[in-house]
Amino acid sequence: MQGNAGQGPRGPEVWIRGPVTGPDQERPQGAPGAVTARRFAWVATHGGAGATTLATVFGGHDAGRNWPRPDQGEPGSLLLVARTHATGLEAVSHTLDTFRRGDVPPGLDLDAVVLVADAPGRLPRPLAQHVKAIGAMIDVYQVPWVPAWRVGDLGGEPPRECEPLARLTGAPAAPSGRRGLR
Repeated sequence: MQGNAGQGPRGPEVWIRGPVTGPDQERPQGAPGAVTARRFAWVATHGGAGATTLATVFGGHDAGRNWPRPDQGEPGSLLLVARTHATGLEAVSHTLDTFRRGDVPPGLDLDAVVLVADAPGRLPRPLAQHVKAIGAMIDVYQVPWVPAWRVGDLGGEPPRECEPLARLTGAPAAPSGRRGLR
């Protein structure tokens, strides 16, 4: 069914994905009308999701398992964080449903989901399918297993697979020739 008003067969369509950025919104920093870098709040959808580690590595506000409070100066742009195990994926799906229903505090804007590997290696098929279903609703950034992070060593460069997340968050890139982000 097509229509300009965004009406589906049972009423208005509700989308989690945000608006697509147009070319007039992508201006270099310092240019008149330039879009400033967004500040993000990392929100864990379950205990042990990795929000604190990601906030340390990529910058931003670690909201823990609480909604950030934009009225108190905390960023209203959210990155939901979950592990890639079954419980983590269910927790992020539940939180996405909360957004879909509109049951979140006002002033919050969901930007993406960040899934942190719960173990080294490939995901089992049922978990990979769950990730794909989440990706159909919202942008998903995946962070691989990083052994150094497990023991608390957050000083090195994030793995190359994190480059898209680093671009989203505005995290500094690694110097060329180094084995991390570029």
